[in-house]
Amino acid sequence: MKLLKGAMNESISSVLPIAAIVVLLSISISPLDAGILVLFIFGTLLLLAGMSLFTIGSEMSMQPLGEGIGVQINKSKSIIIPLVVCFVLGALITIAEPDLQVLAEQVPSIPNLVLILSVAVGVGIFLALSMIRTRKGIPLSKMLLGFYILAGILAIFAPSDFIPTAFDSGGVTTGPITVPFIMALGAGMASIRSDRHSGEDSFGLVALCSIGPILSVLFLSICFSPTSETTQSVVYNYITTMDAFMHFVYELPVYAHEVSTAFLPIVGVFILFQLIFRRFKKHQVLKISVGLIYTFVGLVLFLTGANVGFMPAGKLIAGTIATNGNKYMLVIIGMLMGYFVVSAEPAVHTLKKQVEEITNGAITQKAIGLALSIGVGVSVGLAMLRVVTQIPIYPFLIVGYVISLAITFFVPPLYTGIAFDSGGVASGPMTTTFMLPFAVGACEALDGNVLTDAFGLVAMVAMTPLITIQVMGLYSNVKRKRMLSKVHYELSLIEDDILYYDDEEEIA
Repeated sequence: MKLLKGAMNESISSVLPIAAIVVLLSISISPLDAGILVLFIFGTLLLLAGMSLFTIGSEMSMQPLGEGIGVQINKSKSIIIPLVVCFVLGALITIAEPDLQVLAEQVPSIPNLVLILSVAVGVGIFLALSMIRTRKGIPLSKMLLGFYILAGILAIFAPSDFIPTAFDSGGVTTGPITVPFIMALGAGMASIRSDRHSGEDSFGLVALCSIGPILSVLFLSICFSPTSETTQSVVYNYITTMDAFMHFVYELPVYAHEVSTAFLPIVGVFILFQLIFRRFKKHQVLKISVGLIYTFVGLVLFLTGANVGFMPAGKLIAGTIATNGNKYMLVIIGMLMGYFVVSAEPAVHTLKKQVEEITNGAITQKAIGLALSIGVGVSVGLAMLRVVTQIPIYPFLIVGYVISLAITFFVPPLYTGIAFDSGGVASGPMTTTFMLPFAVGACEALDGNVLTDAFGLVAMVAMTPLITIQVMGLYSNVKRKRMLSKVHYELSLIEDDILYYDDEEEIA
């Protein structure tokens, strides 16, 4: 009961700010039809319940399962078996990721299955590479620099319309199912090492798994030569509250089916792993099983609330503001929404807790949350500026990644791993189902190109936390050096006093 109460309080503090902003906008500069507002209110209630259950369930199931598998595969003396296991795990979980399904539906010029399989292969390969990095202790900054340079080279040859989609795919792949499992897997693989860098190397898996989809989609767009067609989603209105409620009733089984498809590989891996290694005791198996049920129910409620309740509200609010001649207000409102919306991402809570645990409280949840909120607020503001002005995404990506990669050479490696992991975590279902439709709605109202102007928002959200969290690391490093210099100065004063008194005694 205490755990549920804590999770519910955390959910309320995360979801209510963004809900309050939408309600205020709906009664001021961007009026919503009553039916859409009712959908949003119902969606908010589902988000609160879903996030609470997901938080509890993930802590009970995904984390111990991921850590257990991570420890076990790193015990193998052969490198071939762990590589195969990591590739298969990465590919299976990615295929089932709901956020990837949402992105695939919005890119009709490439068949859904082709895009999904391409992304899955990318994640599988890079999860295997992450295992090699953890074993060999390869610096994360060097790998990130090399692969982002490769992405830049591929982007030169890729169709310009699909560069935003490629970078968006890196963000949506690391969603609410993938992130808790992969982060726990990294912690498990690093835990059996006793050196001082093991804590640093427990982060970075999400970062590398975000690069795989970018490279694979860029390569796919070069080979596949997709056309630049898009589809416009239709937002339906509902006259009565009963109509709105029944819409949720009809959609709930749809998302339950999506999430069950996503959970089948994880449940299968859990059963197979337990049968082979017998790692977990009976009470642990029961706890993980109950946790998986909580996670499943929580994610179904969360995704239903986000897709059915938040998506139409985001699109209509942006469209209304744009058509009323207040298009530059979209930048300010986007920054405000981005600041609060990241707190409602389920996987963000997993990241903050793991960071605080691994650093023994040296990096607090509050500090990580503030850095993420500032980063996402700036990124959504820049994304909306792109929608309004139709500036290409390349300058933002080039400058952003050059800055974030340059900082990696001046901050402690721990902050680099956390920062690049946080980029993938921040761009979750709330971004794809609320902020991306917000950008699409504004783009359509301004007669822009959705593929080049609206798409790329997820990529921007995944990029700016890399800078803000590493800047936090720079500040922490400077602060630590100042404290050390102060301590050394005080020690030198004490030594001088001791020498002075020794001299006085000799004279006496």
